[in-house]
Amino acid sequence: MKTFMGKRTISARIAQGEEIWRSIAGKAADEFAAALSDPAYTVEVPKPAPAKLVKIQSSWIRRIDKAIERSCSYFRQIQYPEGYWWAELESNVTITAEYVMLMRLLGVKIEPGKGKSIVKYLLKNQNENGSWGLYKGDGGELSTTIEAYFALKMLGESCQSEPLVRARQFVLDGGGIEASRVFTKIWLALFGQYDWDNIPSMPVELVLLPPQFYFSIYEFSSWARGTIVPLSVVLSIRPKIELPPNFCVPELYDPSCCDRKFASIVHRLFFHFDRVAKKFEQNPIGSLRKRAFEAAKDWIIDHQEESGDWGGIQPPMVYSILALHHLGYPLDHEVIVKGLKALDDFCIEDKDGLRMQSCVSPVWDTALTALAMLEAGVPNDDPSLKKTADWLVSQQCLTGGDWQYKNSCPPGGWAFEFSNSRYPDVDDSAVVLNVLNRFGVENCNGLDCCKSRGMDWCLSMQSANGGWAAFDRDNMMEILNRIPFADTEAMVDPPTADVTGRVLEVMGCYGYEPSHPAAVSGLAFLKGLQEPDGSWWGRWGVNYIYGTWSALRGLISIGESPKSNAVKMAVQWLKAHQNSDGGWGETCDSYKKPELRGQGPSTPSQTAWAIMGLLAGDEEESVEVARGIQYLIRTQNKDGTWDEADFTGTGFPKHFYIRYHNYRNCFPLMALGQYFQKVQD
Repeated sequence: MKTFMGKRTISARIAQGEEIWRSIAGKAADEFAAALSDPAYTVEVPKPAPAKLVKIQSSWIRRIDKAIERSCSYFRQIQYPEGYWWAELESNVTITAEYVMLMRLLGVKIEPGKGKSIVKYLLKNQNENGSWGLYKGDGGELSTTIEAYFALKMLGESCQSEPLVRARQFVLDGGGIEASRVFTKIWLALFGQYDWDNIPSMPVELVLLPPQFYFSIYEFSSWARGTIVPLSVVLSIRPKIELPPNFCVPELYDPSCCDRKFASIVHRLFFHFDRVAKKFEQNPIGSLRKRAFEAAKDWIIDHQEESGDWGGIQPPMVYSILALHHLGYPLDHEVIVKGLKALDDFCIEDKDGLRMQSCVSPVWDTALTALAMLEAGVPNDDPSLKKTADWLVSQQCLTGGDWQYKNSCPPGGWAFEFSNSRYPDVDDSAVVLNVLNRFGVENCNGLDCCKSRGMDWCLSMQSANGGWAAFDRDNMMEILNRIPFADTEAMVDPPTADVTGRVLEVMGCYGYEPSHPAAVSGLAFLKGLQEPDGSWWGRWGVNYIYGTWSALRGLISIGESPKSNAVKMAVQWLKAHQNSDGGWGETCDSYKKPELRGQGPSTPSQTAWAIMGLLAGDEEESVEVARGIQYLIRTQNKDGTWDEADFTGTGFPKHFYIRYHNYRNCFPLMALGQYFQKVQD
């Protein structure tokens, strides 16, 4: 029998007649044993009594092995020849709608076939109530619906068509255009559909402030910085193109919605500052404005990758092209040509239509998939994984980036995308280092130097409060999230529990002691963020299940005892939030409503996170873990994959969510592999 167990094979284990025992309440023992042997059987199991045991048959172990084998076989089939994996990164429809609007602004005609394919995609994702949402089942979101509606009109959809009639009613019921977000209003203003005077200011002169200045662009998060610089050019120029009457959207205004509401006194204060900035914006100092335009142009061009994109994400790409266009760059200029090619490279077309991704995630997908296969027992000298290790080493960022304004450490991190040399991130780097730690120099060229530089870089990115953020160090000026321009609350990149847990985990893997200064302050930071109920908030995954799993893995890896109060509380929280079907799930709405934490329909990825969190706390003998494993086995498809329509990734909490198509497959394999290794030892 082919197996991925590592030191011992399944056949040897069965021959020895070894049995694994699990704690469970008395009467439930027979039912639970039946559940383990029947993939269609699900039973609610009472809380276990320590004195009772149930035998898990060797047939159950064999089924886990087969599930692992199917999953690994699937990943072998879809691996790219170069050694990487790459799956779709799905978000909401605004990314595609803004692509349509950009092409219109540039005067680039979308081919009829391409336009029809985009229409197909947009209509397919419309909700029954006429809206478009941020994630599946959210009931619809106003700004997303406005942008989809506007794009469909530009693509020839009649405002009298049934889909647009329903969408229009949803928009008006939600307050109309005046109630939408700032970025939606900017897009409308570019077409003369909204008054520029009502758009919050972002003076282009901001780019002239030195990095050490209190309010420079380097106090903004990397993604905000990459957007603000080009967008400040656009906001200062205030371009406007004329639209045919049938493309305009006056019907989306609600005359009764005109009162400005402030969330706090700080918001009100910044609004008045914005009024002052408006005066300067409309009466600039000529020489200063000219210098600012030149500086912004140079910054934009300097930050373009060889592949043509900016920062590897859609907003800087779109706004950089738009800014350069309005600074006089023709469409046939090399910079614009490369930029438009990069946008097209982010597009996907299949039976569901044509859509644009907000980002691509090959390094992230590859590192997670390789880690899952290694955890499942695939040896590091396996040809497919040797190719992966070589590819990951080749992706290390060895050039400078914006992070260097607050960090003098030599480069050594990894980015998320194919081409993003200026913005490596700690999260990706930690997972890549975890993978490469499983290889020796005989498996991979240049490995030792690569790992050393990578660890040095990750440790150097620790912020003063002891935690790690994704892209920058000490990027914590929270007041920037209160400026009128920042209604998505994503202007800064503060340290978080999930990224900090990831770094502590890889530190433990590399043999760092808990007494190491970075570990001491990291542990203090992480424990300080634990919620009273034992969970942790998750920044980059939905949500408390993700944060709790990441924190637990970090705590245990760096040396925290599974019997510590922090670990026991987290373990109990995970157990308490298991669904009746054995899985775990959590809605994206838990970001807005924390009382919903840990609640939602079961998903493969979130179930895997919960299982791995429990395994980190030495709970492999718990009923909850066994039932979670049963859920993953029962829901696996014959080809080794899992189905998951829910969005379990996070871009900006409350405002932007991601459906990583790889999550539903790599994390269940990772969880099965970790469980398998635990129960065989």
